[in-house]
Amino acid sequence: MLEIEYPLSVPRRAKDEYRRNYRALTKGRGRLLLIAGDQKVEHLNDDFFGSGIAPEDNDPEHLFKIAAASQGGVLAVHLGLLSRYGGRYRQLPYIVKINGKTNLGPNEEKNSSRPWWTVADIVRFKRDSGLQIVGIGYTLYLGGRYEAEMLAAAAAAVYQAHQAGLTAIIWVYPRGKNIQEEDVHTIAGAAGVVAALDADFVKLKYPYKLKDQALAARKFQEATTAAGRTKVICVGGSKRPVKDLLSSLEAQIKIAGTQGLAMGRNLHQRPLAEATRLSAALGAIIFHNKNAKEAAAIYAAKPKPSAKNSRFLGIF
Repeated sequence: MLEIEYPLSVPRRAKDEYRRNYRALTKGRGRLLLIAGDQKVEHLNDDFFGSGIAPEDNDPEHLFKIAAASQGGVLAVHLGLLSRYGGRYRQLPYIVKINGKTNLGPNEEKNSSRPWWTVADIVRFKRDSGLQIVGIGYTLYLGGRYEAEMLAAAAAAVYQAHQAGLTAIIWVYPRGKNIQEEDVHTIAGAAGVVAALDADFVKLKYPYKLKDQALAARKFQEATTAAGRTKVICVGGSKRPVKDLLSSLEAQIKIAGTQGLAMGRNLHQRPLAEATRLSAALGAIIFHNKNAKEAAAIYAAKPKPSAKNSRFLGIF
């Protein structure tokens, strides 16, 4: 049984709602497999169409199909996509991303601090749509000219979400002139900022460029410790071989102390059948404490034909 330690920002009247949402967010195990559908805005079509990308990835519904076929995945999307596709996928838990920016033009010139929708908008949409919206997400950039505005907006969003019994996830990236975005010491500082904002989970970059995965995980302990009671998940990064993905995830959880993973390109750029097998392998590590070798076997296993199909084939 998952024991939930309620933030004091969740009022008594909202505790039952928060408990339901937190359990749905983490599959009742306290860990998170976040499917990053917000990349439709953040990356435009660069990561959804082109060489080496499954043709079906150009269709936004591919994200929903992957999440629906996953075992415990939560889909993070902006409200517009949820409005258009969520009615067909009512069984899924969702995080609504309330801010964002594109990848056009210099980052330092962009002010994405202002949410596109308020938390009150999300609460009304949840009530009216009947969808399983379990929380909100906000991207925070530290070190840039709009840092103060973003911190204020993030703080307000987390507090308002908790007041309504929703969970809150902060994507945080140090970004600005002379800032080393993938320096673990800087990332750990960002994790501490999100802890001060009272978020339930923080999504951070990870030092994937270090070839020694055990060393990378040990270094990353600085970030998971700095996050305190805010749980850490790491970005999946650009598309990589499955073996590397799984071994890195195992090290993140078992050595670094992370509590899940956020996966975008490494899932949605693959055909649905392959993405489904990969999500099952990721879930085996995240939710069931399997090792990378066991998870790789799950990924490699071919789906068994249904009994109906077997009988049909047996006619001939």
